[in-house]
Amino acid sequence: MSPAKADATRRRLLDAATADFAAHGIAGARVDRISAAAGVNKAQLYAYFGDKLSLFDAVFGVHADAVVDAAPFTADDLPGYALGLYDACVQRPELVRLVTWARLEGVSTANRGVDTAAGAAKLRAIGEAQRDGLVRASIAPQDVLALLMSMAMTWSSAGLSGAAAEDAPPAEHARRRQALAEAVSRAFVP
Repeated sequence: MSPAKADATRRRLLDAATADFAAHGIAGARVDRISAAAGVNKAQLYAYFGDKLSLFDAVFGVHADAVVDAAPFTADDLPGYALGLYDACVQRPELVRLVTWARLEGVSTANRGVDTAAGAAKLRAIGEAQRDGLVRASIAPQDVLALLMSMAMTWSSAGLSGAAAEDAPPAEHARRRQALAEAVSRAFVP
């Protein structure tokens, strides 16, 4: 199989698995259903991903990385990063469903936003901003980033507040975005 064809097959499997995992969870997802939706046989799915849990991990990674890296990050504009994450979560609700299913089913997604080269760079930037007095130094960089991501997801379908949907009234998004920016600023900017 050519590399381009293999990439296309892998992409179809990830897309089909995203839909199935988001709708049914990890336990409820079916390899038969995923492979049929992707137009491949189960043997190909197993050849690419090994098992269902590894497939979920790949799906989760694609979406988590896309959301966490969707917004430009600079440690001197944490409110701007939080707003970018809010917008990315509104536009990609499947990530929130995947996180929710993983937590309900006891599958660890810990440190997904920081255990990458991009995550390490964010932590270094926060540490430098703390040394420069731009970010409150009383909170460890990894906790600043974790809290920032959690704050941005406050109105997700996994939160206790009303879920923000892409088709919500613009005034509702504007109110939430303003509250988020102010809260992040007050929490982390000295």
